[in-house]
Amino acid sequence: MKNIFSQEDATEIINRINNLKANVTPQWGSMNVQQMLAHCNVTFEMEYETIHPKPNFFIKTILKLFVKKLVVNELPYKKNGQTAPQFIIKDTREFEKEKSRLIAYIKKTQVLGENYFDKKESHSFGVLTAKEWNNLFSKHIDHHLTQFGV
Repeated sequence: MKNIFSQEDATEIINRINNLKANVTPQWGSMNVQQMLAHCNVTFEMEYETIHPKPNFFIKTILKLFVKKLVVNELPYKKNGQTAPQFIIKDTREFEKEKSRLIAYIKKTQVLGENYFDKKESHSFGVLTAKEWNNLFSKHIDHHLTQFGV
């Protein structure tokens, strides 16, 4: 698992993003590359923006009990897995804009570092360790960059 808080690993992830092409087709799934980039941005939007409503107590409890472990562990995601509704991108997105946004979020996360995230509450899963935050960010990005062959 790459460490998004490490400058070296964050740079490697960004280099992979920069190797994406606007016309690349996925190896699996139905998103185009623009939608995938926007989809990856949602994880960071939930941390840095206020555009996604927080789940109510009942939903957050379900997420913590049944989804959290799958998201923050170090096991890779399976292909064509289910995703939460707020992560489904149906509209048209602009490749360079979404790519730039994702790179900026990665840089911001790396600069803020592990100490900022350790014991910080997430949008959906409650308090997470720095390692869990790293897994949440890195595993998701790696899954989708692999999906698009970079």
